[in-house]
Amino acid sequence: MVWTSGSLIVLLLVILLLQFLKLYWISRRLPPGPKPMPVIGNLWTLNFTFHHDRLIELAKVYGSIFTLWMGQTPVIVLNGYTAVKEALVTNYDTFSGRPATPYIKKYASEKGVIVSNGNTWKQQRRFSLLTLRNLGLGKKSLENQIKDEALHLVNVFASHEGHPLNPTTALSHSIYTVTAGMVFGHHFLTEDKVFQKLNEAIVAVINFNGTPWGRLYDAIPSLMNHLPGPHQKVFEHLQFLRSHIEQEIRNHRENLSVEPQDFMDYYLVQMSKAKGDPTSTFDDNNMMQVVTDFFVAGTETMITTLRWALLYMVAFPEVQEKVQQELDAVIGSLQKIQYEDYQKLPYTNAVIHEVQRYSNIVSVGLVRQCVRSANIQGFHIEKGAIILPNLTSVLHDPTHWETPKMFNPGHFLDKEGNFIKKDAFIPFSIGHRACAGKHLAKMELFIFFTSILQAFTLRLPKGVKEASFDYTFGTTLQLLPYQICAHPR
Repeated sequence: MVWTSGSLIVLLLVILLLQFLKLYWISRRLPPGPKPMPVIGNLWTLNFTFHHDRLIELAKVYGSIFTLWMGQTPVIVLNGYTAVKEALVTNYDTFSGRPATPYIKKYASEKGVIVSNGNTWKQQRRFSLLTLRNLGLGKKSLENQIKDEALHLVNVFASHEGHPLNPTTALSHSIYTVTAGMVFGHHFLTEDKVFQKLNEAIVAVINFNGTPWGRLYDAIPSLMNHLPGPHQKVFEHLQFLRSHIEQEIRNHRENLSVEPQDFMDYYLVQMSKAKGDPTSTFDDNNMMQVVTDFFVAGTETMITTLRWALLYMVAFPEVQEKVQQELDAVIGSLQKIQYEDYQKLPYTNAVIHEVQRYSNIVSVGLVRQCVRSANIQGFHIEKGAIILPNLTSVLHDPTHWETPKMFNPGHFLDKEGNFIKKDAFIPFSIGHRACAGKHLAKMELFIFFTSILQAFTLRLPKGVKEASFDYTFGTTLQLLPYQICAHPR
């Protein structure tokens, strides 16, 4: 058969029409939302990103629960504390799944902790939490490691003698040192090329999913796999990360200690214990992915949070001064910070919480999947539906925060200046899928932040009139490079 150009155009139009009718028919069973286009869904109108502010704007039009199309896949967005809580807390078991989106498959193949499901997720999460406790989480041993690294960080800052510095490399090395010590049993040197490549790889891997290229890959993976672009570089980074972890596994297997010294040792022991158990998910693939999860989720998020925290201090010097006054009065200038001190430092504790609330570096959070049909706020959500809880809409919910668009530590203080907890404070998400490493993250954030402010007054470099909060949008909100001056107190 010979096809004319006119025939091909007619055929294309018919295909597009059928696709549009299919989307329209499926949309009738979903919560309302903007009309999708064939092939790309709503990605064009979203500028190929699920930006939290855009989702909040759409909620004003379509309500707290609405549907967006990621290519051919509908995603049900939850906005505001009430909707998010009803799904992730009240119906925590129903919305505990992770969808196997194309990039998630590429990243983890449904292994590890972050994006696995069922028995794999339960076993790997339970083991990871238990092993973290064995390695000192909640004990002085791990806290002392963090304090030692905080002291090293202070010394690095001091070496600049008040001259401008970009804190990112020093922060990255300190956080990686803590994580590598727990997982690998050894540290990286700042100038180590492996450390530098790992840092670059982890930043690329964690942030790709939130970029326009990441959304495009999830929409049309079969085509994107054969096209050049930034996504191919991300996959190279992922392969480097896996290769490094595979080498660490080989080294640990060859030099296994009688008593486990780090996470990999504990995992190898667990694999040996579970050998022959048909229900066991402990194998090399899951081990490699759990370690990948530790580094991807447990390092970059903390580095990013600390970068926002330090920038807020130079942007709001009156807040920095009040933190330092409280530290001086309660701790003093020479005594080491203890994690338990947060209970005696209500204002400082409030500032740290406000940093997490106001910046909300994880933006919209990770997608969930409905493992059984459910009803949320009058909408029927079918089994298998992909759910996107917009965390920013909770952390900036005007019904729960007095000044949601302002940096205001008073959100966490009562009239007497005592620290108060807030239900809508969910930077680590909530429910079954809340961040497994949140207790370690809280300890690191408190000790690093207070150690820096105890030792230095942070200011903008001469000639810089105001702090810039420009960032690149990915899975986390990455501040553009900036410089500060750390003046010894």
